[in-house]
Parts: sequence; structure tokens; C-alpha cells
Amino acid sequence: MVLVYICAGLYFMGMGFIFLYSLAQGHLLLHFFKFRKREKQVPHLVPNPWPKVTVQLPIYNELYVVERLIDAVAKLNYPSDLLQIQILDDSTDQTSDLIQAKLLAYPSVDFQYLHRTNRQGFKAGALREALPSAEGEFVAIFDADFVPDPDFLIKALPYFSSPQVGMVQSRWTHLNKNYSLLTQLQAFALDAHFLIEQSGRNQQGAFINFNGTAGIWRKGCILDSGNWEDDTLTEDLDLSYRAQRKGWRFVYRPEIKSPAELPPILSAIKSQQFRWTKGGAECAVKHVGKVFKENHSLGIKFHAFAHLFNSTIFIAILLTSICSIGLWWGLQLKLIPLELFWASVISMIGFVLVAGVYLVSYLTAQQYSWKSIVGALWKLPLFFSVSMGLSLHNSQAVLEGLTGKKSPFIRTPKFNLESGSISLQANTYRLRALPMSTWLEGGMGLLFGGMVVLGIVKGIFLFIPFHGLLALGYSLVFVSSLRTR
Repeated sequence: MVLVYICAGLYFMGMGFIFLYSLAQGHLLLHFFKFRKREKQVPHLVPNPWPKVTVQLPIYNELYVVERLIDAVAKLNYPSDLLQIQILDDSTDQTSDLIQAKLLAYPSVDFQYLHRTNRQGFKAGALREALPSAEGEFVAIFDADFVPDPDFLIKALPYFSSPQVGMVQSRWTHLNKNYSLLTQLQAFALDAHFLIEQSGRNQQGAFINFNGTAGIWRKGCILDSGNWEDDTLTEDLDLSYRAQRKGWRFVYRPEIKSPAELPPILSAIKSQQFRWTKGGAECAVKHVGKVFKENHSLGIKFHAFAHLFNSTIFIAILLTSICSIGLWWGLQLKLIPLELFWASVISMIGFVLVAGVYLVSYLTAQQYSWKSIVGALWKLPLFFSVSMGLSLHNSQAVLEGLTGKKSPFIRTPKFNLESGSISLQANTYRLRALPMSTWLEGGMGLLFGGMVVLGIVKGIFLFIPFHGLLALGYSLVFVSSLRTR
């Protein structure tokens, strides 16, 4: 009896957090619609003259994409005497040779090749060490898996017309969205962030984040905010909060598109998700207390809390999913009152609000075509299912971040499978080891599959949709992890 009530209490705590998170998402959706009314706004001033710009390309062991990146950056439409391109190479394999050979093809482009013999500070360290030799007033950053728009600089720089603007972020688009089901689901998730969350926060003056790439900084903003620091795994989010807390304004422009590659296999997705979720939790510990002590409106503080702790949603999902089993048994044995039964139904409204955000972002990205409406009918539940299936893996990352456990920066391997130059099986950077959590995910799939069967047999149908999504999600994550190791 006591255990059942403990499970019920933890279940409603988790659902309460999900509901608060959904309120923040719903509020961002409202501001997204406001943003759409003015998203075609023309920048006030075109720079005259155009400023000196440095483009930084942080590289670490990128055999399959580095040449594509150099080709794209060399074609940037900008005065050559005002453009410096820094290649920040930490590679320990043949990538360094590829880079230096490729640079011979562009003798008229101002490439500066900087090679470090250690990875101290990882990406943040490379950016920090290169900044003193960056000649530009503005610094654009592109990761290796991006293919910058040739007009990126001339589209973004006019938004620095105000001296208080410290950073302009573009929207990621997807080179290989239709490669597989996994890439389609990643695009589904990222579009919600870039179309709804970034737009909604920026429209109301809330904290937004530089996404680590495909953005351009005022160099003075970076220096004034304390430069890049490597005490978290998300140096981009950390510097974003330090800069905005000092009064710098950020601008997000969804019409400036920056194509990039999505990880095509689950092991790569997991390494990326681990870094993002753990780094987000580390930044929450580092910044949320300071934000709440500073002179910001209640709304800004609320969205900062939701932003910094958004990865904690995975702990809430894991907690509610496990505790729902105890709640199920309490209903089955009639150990809890009927009021709790109906409360558990009402508490799921948070999922409905979050679903609305993803639905609008997907339809917006697909320009509200009939095909997109049909696609949403299966992509939305499948996305939720796989997200739930990743909750065990991501909860571990969040807990490590919140408790201060340190781990190395593990970059996401790139593949460039669309080029046809190399197969997935031959890729050098594939992560082949299976962690213990993968087997636990398989066990969770079986557990919740069993709960679906029990629900049908016992005639308790309330949790069948929830447990069904969990069973499917954990099973897909487990099988995909086995297939791509």
C-alpha cells in the first residue's frame, strides 16, 4: 500500500514537471505566431563599408566531410580582402593531410591553418586559442558537417546594425533528412527547436542560445563575456547565457538557412544527445541561480528555467514511466481511490500541448501540404515513442550534468553517406561498443510490452497508449543500437 502511494506521488511529480514544461512550450508557440507576422522584416542598415570577418572551422578527425566544408567556405560571397578563414585542426588522423592538400586548390583565399598537438579544452579550447589571431570584427563558426550558404555573411551581417547585437543565429536545415527513418525523426525534433523555440524566445526577448555552429558573433561580445570556457560540454549555451546576462542582444533569423548532415545511425545520435543533454544540465547548474538573482522579468526567468532544465524532461519521463506500473497495480488491486484514476488522465494534458508544438513546426517546415498532414499522423506518435525510448540513456547524461560528474567531449561522427564515396560499414568513426544501458533498454521494451498485454487481459486500458509507446520506443532504440554498432 505504501509503495503504491509512493509510486503515485512520484508519478504526479513527474507529470507536474512535464505540465510546467508544456506550458512554457505552449507560450513559445504563441510567440512563434507573433514572430511570423514580422519574420520578413528587412534589416535596418546594410553595412557600409562591409566589415572584416573571420570564419572559424573547428575540425577533429573529419575524413569524410572536411573537403566538402572547405569547398563550401571557399565559395562564400564576400570581398576577399575582408575575409579570413581559420581552420582549427585538432585531428590525429589523415584529416590533417587532406586539409593541407585541399587548401592548395584555393591559393587566392585567405586560409589560416592552425593545428594543435593536444585537445586541451576540446572545441572550446580551440576556439579560445584561435581568437587572438582572428582579424575580423565578426567571427562566424561552422562545424564540419555543415555546407554554408554562399550568401550567409551578406544575409546575417546587416542584423548587427545595432551595436548591442552580439550574435546572429541561422536556422539549421538538413542535407540528408530523407536518408532514413532516424534522420526524418531528427529533422522533426530539430525543426521544432529552430522554428518554434528559437523564434518564440527571441520574439519576447528571452534568452536564446547560439547553437554551436551556423552563427556569427561580434568578436567584442565574445571577449566582453569572458571568452570560450570548457567547464561544460555545451560551450555554446554557456557563452550564450554569459553574453546575454551582460546585456548583449541575440538575433535569430529562420530565413537564413544553413544545411547540415544529420547523424544516420543511432550510436552517433546517442553520443550527440548525451553531450547536449549533459551539457545543458551543467549550464543549468552554472547559470540558473545567477539568472534568478538578476533583474529580469518573471517571464524571462521562467523561460530561462525551462530552457536550461529542458533536458530534465527525460528524467521526468523515465520517472513517470516506471511509476506508472505501481499506479497500474494500485488501480488493479483497488488500493487507490477513483479520483487518482481520473487525475492521472488529466495529468497527461501536458503531452497534448507539447504535441501541438511539434505538429505546428512540422507542418510549417513542410508548408502545410496535404502530404505533411498525412506524414504527421505517423511521425508525431513515432517521434514521441523514440524520445521516450531514449529517456534512460539521456537521464544518465542529465544526472551526470546535475551532479557535476565530468566526462570528455565526444564529438558526433560524420558520415557523408549521400556522396556514395564510402559505405556505412567502412566508416572509421563508427562507435561499435555496446554500453550496458543498451541491454537495459531492451529489458525496458520487454517490460512495457508485458504491461500492454496485462492491461488488455485485466481490462485496464488507461495506460495502454502510454505503455505501448514506451514498449515501441525502447524496442526500436534497442534494435537500432544493435544494428548500427
